[in-house]
Parts: sequence; structure tokens; C-alpha cells
Amino acid sequence: MSTHKAGGGSTPSTPSEAHYIAVQESAEFQDLRKRYRGWVIPVTIGALIWYFVYVALAAYATDFMSQKVIGNVNVGLIMGLLQFVTTFAITAAYIRYADKVLDPVSSRIRQEMERGELG
Repeated sequence: MSTHKAGGGSTPSTPSEAHYIAVQESAEFQDLRKRYRGWVIPVTIGALIWYFVYVALAAYATDFMSQKVIGNVNVGLIMGLLQFVTTFAITAAYIRYADKVLDPVSSRIRQEMERGELG
């Protein structure tokens, strides 16, 4: 268990916990978190906006969404299918980003932590 000290922090009660906290506070780990959040937060916001625009159009712009494009295929159906395309594209882009940027750094941090070199 941790004991709390003034200012909201805590004092680690075990050497393992102290080591983990030291790794978490390291510059390399903080940079990894910054890179992760720098990719995930904007993409999540963009995807949510795209989704809520779709929902709002479906609810309030029914004439627009029901316009036929090809045969019985309308704008709403195309936009709904594009939601899936967007999800798969974001997933593929994240996998590429993680493979190139995040995974090498996280692997290095893990190896250094396991060897006791960080913290």
C-alpha cells in the first residue's frame, strides 16, 4: 500500500513500486505518453465528430440522408458504411504508427526496466 503525503503524492511502500514510479516519471516514458496521446486524442476527437455528424444528419436532415445515389442506395447508407471504413482505416493507421513509433520505445523501456536500468 502507498501512504499519501501532502500535495496529493504518495510514498511507495515497496522497492518494486518505487522502481515502477521512477520509470513512469522518466523522460523517456513521458515522451512515449506524449507521443501516444498526441496521436490518439486528435484521432479520437475527429472520429467522434464524424460519428456525431452522421447521427445528427440521420436525425435532422432526413431529406438529405434519403437522397438516392445509385438505385436504392442512399446518402445515409453510404455514410453509414463509411463509418466502418473510417474505423478500419484508423485501426490500420494506428497499427502502423504504433509499430514505427510507440512499440520500439516501449520495448526499450520494458527491457531497461527489467534489467533495472531505469529508475
